[in-house]
Amino acid sequence: MKKNNNPYLPGKFFLFFFLGLILIPAISPGASPRDAQLITDTNYFPLARKIIQEAKSSIRVMMFEMAFYEKHPQTPSNLLIKELIAARQRGLKVEVILEVKESRDRTTVRNQQTGKILAAGGVEVIYDSPLKTMHAKCLVVDEQIILLGSTNWTFYALTNNNEVSILLHSPKLAKELIHYFNQVKATGQQERK
Repeated sequence: MKKNNNPYLPGKFFLFFFLGLILIPAISPGASPRDAQLITDTNYFPLARKIIQEAKSSIRVMMFEMAFYEKHPQTPSNLLIKELIAARQRGLKVEVILEVKESRDRTTVRNQQTGKILAAGGVEVIYDSPLKTMHAKCLVVDEQIILLGSTNWTFYALTNNNEVSILLHSPKLAKELIHYFNQVKATGQQERK
């Protein structure tokens, strides 16, 4: 029998064994790689729109920045905002959490303008606590579909930026994300209609 004189083999084995111990528990049992789809750049908008249009019972959105452009009614973010209102008018539960700060920065101003439009359309809008930045960008639809990543609902994010998101079908992860959504919601303030 030939002796293995490779001094790196035990180290490589240990490295892979150690990584396996770390990574395997980190993967939630409700989601596997075959349940995930990578969404990049301008592919986000048509997918998000389709998911909202096909929603059956509920839509929850957490968005760092959501802009409605009065002078450009057909911009992608406007269309997504209108889809949320249309979903609410179809009878779905639609909740949106938006970032605000105590200062009147661009994100706060945009989000408050958008929040008023959404609330006027019947959508429940919550502004997060100004003491903490809500930097999430995600949708949870029908308590099983999740779309999350780097994409804000702004013109450049939806048309020009390099953005990366993941689409997941996982009731288990959706339940966990809804729990987190409700925690953030509880610390926020609701937009009045």
